[in-house]
Amino acid sequence: MFDYHSHTSFSCDSVTSPDDMIKHAISLGIKEYAITDHYDPDYNDDMPFDLDFPAYHRMLLEKEDQYKKEIRIVKGIEIGIQGGETEDKCNIAANAFEYDFILGSFHSCLNMPVDKKEFYENHTGLEIYRIFYENMYNCLKTYKNYDIIGHFSIIDRYADAIPDFKEYAETVSEILKLIIADDKGLELNTSSFRYNMMPTTLPRKEILQMFFDYGGRNITMGSDAHATKHIRYGFDEMKDYLRSFGFSKLATFKNRELSLVDL
Repeated sequence: MFDYHSHTSFSCDSVTSPDDMIKHAISLGIKEYAITDHYDPDYNDDMPFDLDFPAYHRMLLEKEDQYKKEIRIVKGIEIGIQGGETEDKCNIAANAFEYDFILGSFHSCLNMPVDKKEFYENHTGLEIYRIFYENMYNCLKTYKNYDIIGHFSIIDRYADAIPDFKEYAETVSEILKLIIADDKGLELNTSSFRYNMMPTTLPRKEILQMFFDYGGRNITMGSDAHATKHIRYGFDEMKDYLRSFGFSKLATFKNRELSLVDL
């Protein structure tokens, strides 16, 4: 079992130590465990999604060695992608350490956090979806320093209503084609269970099917755990869910190099 998305007390929205997270992952039989603490440069909110990079890098190396006989620690980071000058900061962070894995996420759109009600004001539900995905497409045309896009349809978690997928499918289609052409991939983020989003998943089923139909095969599973109780959350159900689209492999990473293993 492989959990490729988790946070520790190095993220401002977690209070759980790396050791507690790792020990619990070991107790669950996880073979590869990615620590992907937050770095969201220019995140426009009171929460500082910043990282103490020297301390974080030391921790990753120490824990990789400390637990090497029990579990493979995947040295990762979750970078919040935005365009403009922020893109330069993302690239600097991605190149500043020999990560195994970089998760690229969109927590903000046009310099506004997508979990804030202000982002949804003055737009219809469909308009905000089109804005979100057009921004993602524009960012990914130039930003390539990631391996997997995390919780691709995160906007579904916060929007008051989810529009008909057909209304914005064309833009999503272009994003997925771009991701596949760049040999990148998607994450199936199982936090949809604990956020009571089901049966809507992250990404939603139409996106997963489109990704597979276009030839996308690089996919990870991530709990997005910020506490021990959420590690490996919902994985048993989601493995069968992935198989229902045709996926038979999971993506794993070492030194930013992709390997596919049986699902």
